[in-house]
Order: sequence, then structure tokens, then C-alpha cells
Amino acid sequence: MPDSFFLADGDRFVATELTRGPWDPGAQHAGPPSALIGRALERLPDGEGMRLARLTVEILGPVPIGTVAIEARVARPGRRVQMVEAELEVGGETRIRARGWRLREAALELPAAAIVADPPPPPPEQASGGDFFPTDHEHGYHTGMETRFAEGGWVESGPARAWLRMRYPLIAGEEPTPLERTLIAADIGNGISSALDFRRWIFINVDLTVQLERLPVGEWVCIDAVTRPHPDAIGASDSVLYDRQGRIGRALQTLVFSERPEPFQA
Repeated sequence: MPDSFFLADGDRFVATELTRGPWDPGAQHAGPPSALIGRALERLPDGEGMRLARLTVEILGPVPIGTVAIEARVARPGRRVQMVEAELEVGGETRIRARGWRLREAALELPAAAIVADPPPPPPEQASGGDFFPTDHEHGYHTGMETRFAEGGWVESGPARAWLRMRYPLIAGEEPTPLERTLIAADIGNGISSALDFRRWIFINVDLTVQLERLPVGEWVCIDAVTRPHPDAIGASDSVLYDRQGRIGRALQTLVFSERPEPFQA
């Protein structure tokens, strides 16, 4: 039984079965590699007093459950605003390309009227678990993450709200950072709020954009998601992100839809 999503192997990382997604048994869910990219970006130099405020992850192809490498850099240096970039490679081929903004934090005394209250959904203690999409695999993203639904479910159609937390660390022996906890959870908007039956339809995201107003406090991150398919086979999933204290940001996925050649049978 794996006890982390990745194992560090020098400057490379070996994915475990906990990264497995629902679409292809040999491919990773996009959440764990997105969090791995976030880890690399947080460790870039000249980042003291700054944090990632927006990250867009472009998924250029499936990421197999195997060894990956990440190259990260500061593309646009600055004292208050920095653009950061990263690529995740498999065998020398780029499978994910990411770009984001790292901004300097500062203490501001804001008027009370400027702060919009956006309380969280009911806490995870008042939510319930739910059956994951039907698959033949014991281990995967669904066992690496604990999910509790305040509304909806994996196999229920329509908008959903779910709390998630990591059951295992991203890297063996490391405590996950708030950014890692957010990115590993943010990619499930289309999964929890699917408007179409998983057994008949495929709805894969080609990207993930996460905008963070602040970092979460604690282990749990809530995804309040809605998915909108359209007859031209293109759509989107739009999510609001929360922690126990309230809203922390948004996540957006661009989706491509298709009907399965044959209905899925678990």
C-alpha cells in the first residue's frame, strides 16, 4: 500500500498508485502533478514574502504513473510581481506546462466595508462520504484523498460541494504546504459536479486555473463546483474554493466532452 503520492528519486519523482485518475488506469489524475508543480514553484529563489496568487496548468498529454521531472524558473523577476513557469516532463517530453503570478504580500488596514463576507459551506463533520466513479482499481486518487460531500456526489449529476483533505503526503517524509493541499484538490470540479453520467460520457479537462485570494488554513479544502457542457462538445467547470473560515479563491477547468464508444462497466 503506498503511503505518499510521490517518492523523491534525486531530482526526479516516482508517482505511486495514489495518483491514478478515473479516465485511464495508467495515467495520473491532474491534481497530484499540479501540486508537485506548485511545490517546485514555491521553492524558487527570491520568493521570501511572496506567494502564488494565480496558476494556470496546461495539460499537453496524459501523465503516466511513473517517473517525472520538473523544471521551474522565475520568468519575469520583480520586487512586487514575478511571473513563474514550470514544465513537467516524462522521458524528456513535456506533458504539463504551467505559468503563474507570484505577488508580494503586505499588511494593509482595509475598511470593513471593503471586505466581502463569504462564509464556507457546512463543515466536513456535517458532510458525508460517497462512492467514487466505478473503476476496477483498489488504489488511486480516490483512496489518496478523503472526500466528504456537503451536496451532490461522485456519481450524482449536477452541482456539488465537497470537502477534501490529503490522507497521505505529496512527497514521502514531507508535510504538505497549504498551496499543495489546494492544488491537489482543485482539479476535481468536473468530477464532483458532472452533468453527464460517467458510465456513458467522458469529460476531461485540458487545463486548470487556480486563483488564490489567500492560502487555506488547515487540512480541509472545499470545492463548490458546477459543470456546464454544451452541444458542441466543449464546456467548463467553475468552482469556488473554501477553507473552514470562508472563501479562498476559484478554480476553472476547460472541458472536452465525448460519448464513450461503449458504456463503462465496472
